[in-house]
Amino acid sequence: MHYAPCKTNMKPSVKLYDTTLRDGAQAEDVNFSVEDKIRIARKLDQFGVHYIEGGWPGSNPRDVEFFKEMRRVKLKKAKLTAFGATRRAKLKVSADPSMQALVSSGAPVATIFGKTWDLHVLKALKTTLDENLNMIEDSVLFLKEHLDEVVYDAEHFFDGYKANPDYALQTLLAAEGAGADCLVLCDTNGGTLPHEVEEIIAHVKKTIATPFGIHAHNDADVAVANSMTAIRMGAVQVHGTINGYGERCGNANLCSIIPTLKLKLGIDCVSGASLAKLRDLSRYVDELANLPHRKRQPYTGDSAFAHKGGVHVDAIGKSALTYEHIAPELVWNRRRILVSDMAGKSNILQKAAELGIPLKKDSPELAVILKKVKELENEGYEFEGAEGSLELLMLRAGHNYESVFTMFDRIDYRILTEKRKVDPHPVSEATVTVEVGGNVEHTAAWGNGPVNALDKALRTVLPKYFPGKGLENLRLLDYKVRVLTAAEGTASQVRVLIESGDGKNKWGTVGVSENVIEASWQALVDSIEYKLLRSKKK
Repeated sequence: MHYAPCKTNMKPSVKLYDTTLRDGAQAEDVNFSVEDKIRIARKLDQFGVHYIEGGWPGSNPRDVEFFKEMRRVKLKKAKLTAFGATRRAKLKVSADPSMQALVSSGAPVATIFGKTWDLHVLKALKTTLDENLNMIEDSVLFLKEHLDEVVYDAEHFFDGYKANPDYALQTLLAAEGAGADCLVLCDTNGGTLPHEVEEIIAHVKKTIATPFGIHAHNDADVAVANSMTAIRMGAVQVHGTINGYGERCGNANLCSIIPTLKLKLGIDCVSGASLAKLRDLSRYVDELANLPHRKRQPYTGDSAFAHKGGVHVDAIGKSALTYEHIAPELVWNRRRILVSDMAGKSNILQKAAELGIPLKKDSPELAVILKKVKELENEGYEFEGAEGSLELLMLRAGHNYESVFTMFDRIDYRILTEKRKVDPHPVSEATVTVEVGGNVEHTAAWGNGPVNALDKALRTVLPKYFPGKGLENLRLLDYKVRVLTAAEGTASQVRVLIESGDGKNKWGTVGVSENVIEASWQALVDSIEYKLLRSKKK
């Protein structure tokens, strides 16, 4: 399949400036340790970004320690960058602690921000417009004497320009006159729209001769669009974070910008080999941030190439170009066919092929599977996050499938939950009776909840009849309950989704009932059967 990038006459060189470790770390719920930051810096360097903004040395102990530790880390491609502000008002630049911290950080590049918006100069800094220009000029001159490169971030540039265009341009000229290597136009409040970015940059280009860059925040959900607009207008440096982490609504998402630059505009900001590691990089940073991966994230999300509608799936089976703008493999993602009540025969056939189930258009069980899926989803089942249950459903429709549970003639269970005065937490006891191959087994187990107790009781029995199948490695990784018919109160129907794993693989299963224990039991039994099925196939 051929996916051609958009034709363009542009041949610019765009440098990737990553600020995940500084701007990204300011996001709510993100708290990187020093070791996390070092590991991410190594990963970014391996990936091929050009600048890694490590933090603000001197502002907090963690960043001080990070820059100290990074002296022993040899980056192969990226330039480590230290971030800071211009000198304080009415303070000699050489006596400013922030300036000294930047110089002594060990980073070869410094990025400093200065005030562009006269509102900030007068209200926040409480100084004069002329003094602010001196602060910018002095700071850039001082850093240029000590470091290899100085990037000037024109904070609130677009808002400042709209309020007072002459003064906003004067701040850029002050940094340019002092020798700044790049002037970065910042949409700090994230509210500027793409057409405004284009109009303002057109005026800026008539005034400055220094290369310029873009630093966009996402408060109006256009940070990536603003970044792409600036690049089209000639920006040579683009700032952003992995997965769009950042203050408030986040920063421009490099995981969207990088493939768009390379695949849509033909700009070689990274190699093809690096691009193929983009999804891995995205998930790596999420893991260290201890945040769930955003499944609907463009390019790298689990849903980025997921197809659900029958018309879509049928067309994708004929040509991927019909509903995919790039080949998912280019960013190391994969196509997923979802099966739901919106599914057609094409969904079932493609999903079966993906799962290795021999199913054809003329297979009699095809109609059975499709009917069953639609019936169950109408009852509240959800198979998009429960592919283990879906595979079992498809297999059970075949006449030659022998369930690993067919030797069970009866499965009974009972749950008791009690709160003891001596125990701060309630405990549950599950009693399970099963008949296996003519043998009646009766066992019980305690758990920290009814589902945990059921799981323990059932797996006390099963290893005896399924030795060497790895049931001892089976773990419940996630458990979600959703109320489907809230109007009925405590008698509402619920759906339980269980994610299980064995240290190597993960799978989801689902159960639905008016009784949360029964729904959990259904999902739990499917999870164990799926594990035994996988073991049987090896």
